[in-house]
Amino acid sequence: MSLLIKNGRVVDPAAGTDAVQDVWVADGRIHKVGRGLKAPAGVEIVDATGKVVCPGFIDMHVHLREPGFEYKETIASGTRAAAAGGFTAVACMANTFPVNDNRAVTDYILARAKAEGVVRVYPIGAVTRNLEGTQLAELAEQAEAGCVAFSDDGKCVMNAELYRRAMEYALPFGVPIISHAEDCHLGHRAMNEGLVSTELGLAGEPAAAEDVMVARDIILAELTGAHLHVAHISTAGAVRLVRDAKARGIRVTAEVTPHHLLLTDEVVRSYDPNCKMAPPLRTKRDVEACLEALLDGTIDCVATDHAPHALSDKEGEFAEAANGIVGIETAVPLLLDRLVRPGIVDLPTLVTRLSTGPARLLNLPGGSLAPGAAADITILDLERAWTVDPATFRSRGRSTPFAGATGVGAPWMILVGGALVTP
Repeated sequence: MSLLIKNGRVVDPAAGTDAVQDVWVADGRIHKVGRGLKAPAGVEIVDATGKVVCPGFIDMHVHLREPGFEYKETIASGTRAAAAGGFTAVACMANTFPVNDNRAVTDYILARAKAEGVVRVYPIGAVTRNLEGTQLAELAEQAEAGCVAFSDDGKCVMNAELYRRAMEYALPFGVPIISHAEDCHLGHRAMNEGLVSTELGLAGEPAAAEDVMVARDIILAELTGAHLHVAHISTAGAVRLVRDAKARGIRVTAEVTPHHLLLTDEVVRSYDPNCKMAPPLRTKRDVEACLEALLDGTIDCVATDHAPHALSDKEGEFAEAANGIVGIETAVPLLLDRLVRPGIVDLPTLVTRLSTGPARLLNLPGGSLAPGAAADITILDLERAWTVDPATFRSRGRSTPFAGATGVGAPWMILVGGALVTP
């Protein structure tokens, strides 16, 4: 199909573009970008006056739960949630059942995504067999099947020798090792260790649980030359370590979640299990450090860590509730309203962290509106009012600490491969 997006504010950080232009899409690719484009008769016109046209947003950290946990999420429901949230592609973690640690599971995920998905799906393979941290998974087999990275996300690979070998094995494939940096002996606590945890009487996880593993993994990346990516960074100490490693030329990148940019451990005073996640919500100082790192490029992208659970997983006492929240439908509206609208983050920077950054990190198509690029496009309406209502989520998950929140600015439309997507 062919269509012409007219009169939108085109924000394409890869090309340094931020101007009112037209975008002509033909045969699933960007055909031309410029002012006053005239398309042949019969070409569909999309009037984007007052809207923002961006390269398609990519969420490089989601849990689609399929196979094995379809009662929490499916590839169908998860990709529809992604589309509703303004994302044209997602990369899904390996902690399924069975674990995505071999070609058969990767093939299954890709087949289901082709049959039922509405956005692009890129599997991330396990580092170790069954996520047990004792034997390497079939990394070559997974890479050949289509895995774009390797991670035991949800668990930290505590064996440094094994992690070193994983980094070395990953080198020929040119894909990153994604670290869930949480020392299991210091970690696995209900919330961040500090004043709030002491006052609430909840077991606290110190920031050091993250910092020591980030430090170890950076050392291993320096030793091996591998590309290390730090998932859901959340502490000032970890940010400092990544910034220093980048300055020394080590191949390390990092992501941050919207909730670690917008919330602190103070919200846990409600004992709401929807505020329980791993890593836990940290202090104001940590949030400020993450925000500064997002602005200066120390943190390369925003990723949601979308982790849907059944309602029963989040019931009961705070300390016993499952870790994780949904985020793929709320991320873009929250970031537009709470960071872009007040001028804390400029729009081109946010677009970079949501599109160009993850596309570059995972070597994916997208992240640009250059002629010839895949026509994956996210269009934003910066004046659209919204209220977070979990009952309307496309995701099967409902757990969010932002229920009832209101704001302005949200996705308006997405195209995947040039086709309009209806969530």
